[in-house]
Amino acid sequence: MKQIFAKLLAVVLVCGSFFCRAQDNGTTLYFSTEEMPNLIKCLPAPPDTIGEDFTHDIMRHMWGKTQRSNAERAAIAERDAVWSFDALLTEFNVPFGLEISEKGTPEIYKLMVNSLATIDQMRVEPKAYYMRKRPFVRFQEHMLTVYEEDELRNEGSYPSGHSQRGYAAALLLSEVNPANADTIMARGYMYGESRVIVGAHWQSDVDASRLGAAIGLARLHTSPEFLAQLAKAQEEFKRLQRAKSPTEDASQFVNIAEAVPLAILEIRYYSTYNFVGARVDGYQEPVALMTRRAADSLRAVSEDLLKMGYRLKIYDAYRPQCAVDHFVRWAADVTDTAMRPYFYPDVPRDRLFELEYIMEKSGHTRGSTVDLTLFDMRTEKEVDMGGTFDWFGSESHPDFCGDPETGEYTGDNSASPAGRSITEEQFHNRMILRNAMLRHGFKPIDSEWWHFTLKDEPYPNTYFTFPVKTL
Repeated sequence: MKQIFAKLLAVVLVCGSFFCRAQDNGTTLYFSTEEMPNLIKCLPAPPDTIGEDFTHDIMRHMWGKTQRSNAERAAIAERDAVWSFDALLTEFNVPFGLEISEKGTPEIYKLMVNSLATIDQMRVEPKAYYMRKRPFVRFQEHMLTVYEEDELRNEGSYPSGHSQRGYAAALLLSEVNPANADTIMARGYMYGESRVIVGAHWQSDVDASRLGAAIGLARLHTSPEFLAQLAKAQEEFKRLQRAKSPTEDASQFVNIAEAVPLAILEIRYYSTYNFVGARVDGYQEPVALMTRRAADSLRAVSEDLLKMGYRLKIYDAYRPQCAVDHFVRWAADVTDTAMRPYFYPDVPRDRLFELEYIMEKSGHTRGSTVDLTLFDMRTEKEVDMGGTFDWFGSESHPDFCGDPETGEYTGDNSASPAGRSITEEQFHNRMILRNAMLRHGFKPIDSEWWHFTLKDEPYPNTYFTFPVKTL
């Protein structure tokens, strides 16, 4: 009798939690709870507290706790904990390639809210049926999102409602914009991992929820109303994409810090230590962005160089057109020579355009160019390249004091107007970087040892305008 009472109480608690959370107004369910698949019948029972499966859950719980020390990942996990349709959809704006809102994308928004509300129903019964203890309850510890504890303490852990909703959102948005399905689904997968990181769920809860989302969406595809709304959403997306300027589209760009996790960022144009002497227009955050294709190749470069004891240090990557315009305005003001001793002591201020140190277009603006150097993991110092980034002069040329094609050091410094030189070791260091970049599909230019562009760049004729900030 006690067990029956406990299960009834659990149902009341879980259902009460469901209806308290369902604050989003104006939703229309495609199917009732009874018409949706029963996940108790569809999914296996959660792992017992003994055996390999639960051991895996414990290991993943420990992994999640280590991720909390990563401030950026922890912040994402905390955002993912917010239980609202608007908060969820905001997280998909960048991978989806369009801002999703009730006002701006009404058909897409309607599809998402109605579909997710319908699928949400499926989690209620199995949560009450299994009443699995959550990790923070079992280990008597605090979650990363402490404010959730009181609400979740008496609610079953299996399956994860957040994970089911996040993965279902990814599946739905991938149908609306299939060209971005890989990025959208990656974000949906991450959404589930966030529940492990905050300590709300076991990994097996999350895994079951992803399957539950797929089962729920399959059921929605039998609804004529859902299919009609999906068609409206797809048409709305196509129309808005046609109207959107391609230079504003950051959907195919990624954060280098995520794509190349061990890269070190020193974004000079976000700081005042650059040839302009001020933060450059368009650099809203000290981050580095690249097209996904270029970032994948850069990751291969990083993995190659790690074996040799080096990390990559990034000075600049994608550069918006407004930043290039800032350079042009600065170059036109010949009276501004504050940074001349540090970057261009041998170049007459009024010849920067003529000598093509400043131009009205930059390869960086196409999104597949990067300025970088090496960081020695043994000495924990930047590798000595015999010259600073953005030095205007022949000393920055890859063939200064040597032949980059053969890697031979010649010591010929005749091109330097001030008789400067670099050592054989400094030339060799430049070649280590150059050769690694060339091995993985990048091409150099003949005026800067730090500058490389992906040969097969995806946007050879597009000069983007969106600002540099975290995607």
